[in-house]
Amino acid sequence: MGGAIAAAMLLVSLAVNGAGVGSAQAGEPEAFRLVINPESPATQVDRAFIADAFLKKVTRWPDGEAIRAVDQRFEAPARQSFSRDVLRRSLAAIRNYWQQRIFTGRGVPPPELASDQAVLDYVRQHRGAVGYVSASAETRSVKVIELR
Repeated sequence: MGGAIAAAMLLVSLAVNGAGVGSAQAGEPEAFRLVINPESPATQVDRAFIADAFLKKVTRWPDGEAIRAVDQRFEAPARQSFSRDVLRRSLAAIRNYWQQRIFTGRGVPPPELASDQAVLDYVRQHRGAVGYVSASAETRSVKVIELR
């Protein structure tokens, strides 16, 4: 019976605290960091805006620059966390979303890159670029942006 109570308390805690970049429990590292091109004027961004950018529902930053979103490979832990915490969808749901968009001719997904370093290189080299990397990645060459 004690296990059931502990499980119920965990579910309540997750529901109250929600999920997000900062959703790691106390003492646990964050699962990912959102990174943008260092020339971008942004310092923080709404979670809904970033979700829409990665789903290509918005295509421009508030300053008019084209958004160049880039994903990690499908199996990457950072992508799993990003999909859950920002897009609020499972990886399977994201895959279905893009299959429908491609089939109906309404768009293609952001490019998938193989590693944190590939994402960092892309973001650093392209104005308007946005991506995410594991929390342990070295991010000096880009700007880490805060999600609201």
